[in-house]
Order: sequence, then C-alpha cells, then structure tokens
Amino acid sequence: MRLRVEGEIWFWRGPAPFHFVTVPPVESAMIHDVAAVVTYGWGMIPATVTIGGTTVTTALWPKDGGYIVPIRKVLQDREGLGVGDVVEVVLDIDA
Repeated sequence: MRLRVEGEIWFWRGPAPFHFVTVPPVESAMIHDVAAVVTYGWGMIPATVTIGGTTVTTALWPKDGGYIVPIRKVLQDREGLGVGDVVEVVLDIDA
C-alpha cells in the first residue's frame, strides 16, 4: 500500500523527544484496515517513509485512533526540516 499525506511537523516532548506528522483520518482508516496483518505489536505499523529525496524505514505509531509518522533525525537533517514545516510524506506499507 502506498499513501501520500501532507502534514505539519510537530514536536512531542516525552521521555525522549520526537518529531511527528499526523496521518489524516481517511488515510489512518486505510492503514487501520490492514493493521492486523502488518503490525509487529503494540499497534506499530512498519513503513518506509519518503520525504523529498530521502527514504527511511520506521514504524507508524498509533495515537488517538489514528497514526503518526516519526520524522527521524536523518530526514530532518537531509531535507532541512523543522517543527512547523508542512511536508508531503509518502508511506509504503507492505500489506
């Protein structure tokens, strides 16, 4: 499954700081439909994430009935991204 979503990068300050993009509700529902087949536990969904010319492997996190995409440091550095930037994210999920 390949999805293209757009969203703003936001910061979560937890035990370890993370940056995320929230997957919109329609695309989150599509991911939810295949979640049972692809999750490796705790609702985490393995995915390949591409922003600009950079691709990384990560896992989507479940949050508030939807999913959020961690924006890894390598993506931030290579693409010059920061909090508040609106980005197009290509999600590849093997379903």
